[in-house]
Amino acid sequence: MHATAMLRLDDQDLFIGPRPLVMGIVNVTPDSFSDGGEFLDADRAVAHAKQLAADGADWLDLGGESTRPGAEPVDAEEELRRVIPVIEKLTEEVTVPISIDTYKPDVARLALNAGATIINDVTGFRDPRMIEVAAESSAACVVMHMRGTPKTMNDLATYDDVVGELIGYFEQRMRQLEEGGVARERVVLDPGIGFAKRRAHNLTLMKELRTFDRFGRPILLGASRKRIIGEITGRGERDRLAGSITTAVCGYLHGAQILRVHDVAAIRDALDIALAIEENES
Repeated sequence: MHATAMLRLDDQDLFIGPRPLVMGIVNVTPDSFSDGGEFLDADRAVAHAKQLAADGADWLDLGGESTRPGAEPVDAEEELRRVIPVIEKLTEEVTVPISIDTYKPDVARLALNAGATIINDVTGFRDPRMIEVAAESSAACVVMHMRGTPKTMNDLATYDDVVGELIGYFEQRMRQLEEGGVARERVVLDPGIGFAKRRAHNLTLMKELRTFDRFGRPILLGASRKRIIGEITGRGERDRLAGSITTAVCGYLHGAQILRVHDVAAIRDALDIALAIEENES
């Protein structure tokens, strides 16, 4: 049985479950790990995002800075130059929600002003100013777990109990968000697959996703094309479609309600088949 939840956005409620939501990835970056440079041009990024929506994406996740392991940071001015024109065009041409994938409060604020309604922060709203932006705007918030930064996180992937650590982390973050004026109904939790985690940690978290149902909030899984798939299959970043589909379906069957993916059409089909099997009573 799959949990259901309501995610409160700026001006609407997004019902989640039992059919999982698919979040389509739009990287407006030169150096993202699997599609860096492909959609750096604003018009190409918009066309790609529109195709993802047509393919069945329930929302679009737009990012202007790579968070791959070892990535160098980008200043806010450059990040804004990349993402704002795309968001402005998309809000006129698609009806699905748009999230801004950033950990910078100034970028988040201007992206929300441009039409985004969700903040996807890989640092889990570590910066108190980001909580202020979320509270002032009534944006929904994706709270991800990561130690350190993308540049340093691989050196911090040591845990006695990775599931227990994430439970404590989410408890703390949700308390801080509520104290800062962000209602629980606006929060999504993301265990951060591949962020300061090694193979065993990632597999454990994907298997134990239902552990986080205790928070009563939607669980997002973002493992599309990631290193964990390559470690298991031996496939390069552009040859991980089968692994990404399998990971998404297994994630859904283990409790994920939102899947962040590159290959929307294929994964939407796979998830719909998995749901049909789950719901069949004959």
